[in-house]
Amino acid sequence: MARTARLFVDLVRVETRLWNAVDARLQAEHGLRLGQYDLLTVIAGRPGCRVLDLVHEVAITVGAASKAVDRLEAAGWCRRVANPADGRSSFLELTPAGERILSGARPVYEEEIERWTSRLLPPGALEELATSLRTIRAALEAEQRS
Repeated sequence: MARTARLFVDLVRVETRLWNAVDARLQAEHGLRLGQYDLLTVIAGRPGCRVLDLVHEVAITVGAASKAVDRLEAAGWCRRVANPADGRSSFLELTPAGERILSGARPVYEEEIERWTSRLLPPGALEELATSLRTIRAALEAEQRS
């Protein structure tokens, strides 16, 4: 297998296993899936967040984002609020219950990520990996925008 193909396979397998570990812990301790946590953090961090913002940030389809928001609403963690400047669109915001679950889940998320990364790589290597991944992500996102 070519070197870059092996890198791709390793990257995908690492992401999947890390995702599964964090997801399992969040679900066990908070009844929250990692995908839900991810969307809640985007909504919390972006005033005036729209479904389209989730699409761009998380790289999912409009249909998937809309269904995911429906599930977050059904759980009582977010709500759609009419956009006063455009009655055809709405903003997403966390409910108090959404803020509570995100606040409670954040330390678990951070602890689990720390557990699976920092103990396996020395700080310099971890920072180098993070820099490389940011570079690749930025290039992919720029390419998809053009």
